[in-house]
Amino acid sequence: MTDIIQLKQYVLLATFAISFILGFGMQRTQFCSMGAISDVFVMQSWVRAKQWGVALGIAILGTSLLYSFSLIDIHQTIYTNPKFLWLSHITGGILFGFGMAIASGCGAKNLVRLGSGNLKSLVVLIVMGIFAQMTLRGVFGVLRVSSVDRVFVELKTHQDIPSILSAWLGVHELTLSIVLSSLFAIVLFFFAFRDKIFRKEGQWWISVLVGFAIIGFWWVSGNLGFIPEDPNTLEPVFLASNSGRMESASLVAPIAYWLDYLTLFSDTSKTISFAMVIALGIVIGSLISSLLSGQWRLQGFGNTQDLVNHLVGGACMGVGGITALGCTFGQGLSAMSTLALSSFITVPGFILGVFLGLRYLERSYD
Repeated sequence: MTDIIQLKQYVLLATFAISFILGFGMQRTQFCSMGAISDVFVMQSWVRAKQWGVALGIAILGTSLLYSFSLIDIHQTIYTNPKFLWLSHITGGILFGFGMAIASGCGAKNLVRLGSGNLKSLVVLIVMGIFAQMTLRGVFGVLRVSSVDRVFVELKTHQDIPSILSAWLGVHELTLSIVLSSLFAIVLFFFAFRDKIFRKEGQWWISVLVGFAIIGFWWVSGNLGFIPEDPNTLEPVFLASNSGRMESASLVAPIAYWLDYLTLFSDTSKTISFAMVIALGIVIGSLISSLLSGQWRLQGFGNTQDLVNHLVGGACMGVGGITALGCTFGQGLSAMSTLALSSFITVPGFILGVFLGLRYLERSYD
């Protein structure tokens, strides 16, 4: 009989190890989803966008290989649900993108900065977590369910592109998964590595780290933490999963879960989950990296306008991240690594949101 308690501990330990390394590496570099977009708009620099592209290419190819070898099932995620909430993804993506532009980064970047002593990031994360709670189960949750979530398309297949094309073309889904993921990876790698400057100065090792972290999270949650038949319920179960399904990195809802856990600690039904450990590991990894490099220092707000921007940004990310079913790591890397249709409309929403956020910042500081 499977020792579920011990196996869950292995899942959480493995998750912490991966996220610790991820946080350590991100603190040593400038890997940032918001920075990748803003660099293109502001400085016409594609270096960080190419970092992100290489990470995505690795994540897409690795996830497809895991699926092809039956090590995970990409259809056991919230991202590939046949219910395609297109308006929620677009709306949430724009809100999240706007929020991360005026809050100096997405959830992952703020976790990294928190580990380095940035108190602005602490405020952003707390506000983001509160508004994420309100959008999951609170007042904004009621509004979300009764508005944008009511506009959807019910697909006849799972919403990953290989499944959709397989139904249309009659080609085996696994074949399409390998072919499409390989094509995506080749295009992304070519886009990045054809640039000599990127090859020499792009710190692309962090892209490799991020890409393999996404793959690692999928394997831990979908393979190591998967029990085909729970001895207690006789049902399949993914251990330490908040969604009840296979998970990878997504960093908005976990902050809400941490607030819930810490404020209701005496409630024994509240336990630490896979997603929560990812957030914790990133902070601890960044903390250790910043201490070893001598970069740790407390940082605060420069003025009232700076505070207001970060409060509004945190709120927008909390609402947007839940509405879109993921942040730049959730939809941008994890969901897109499964070739989920939702990610291909959410990511443009992020980009548009960042553009609007940058325009707002220009005007607010004029």
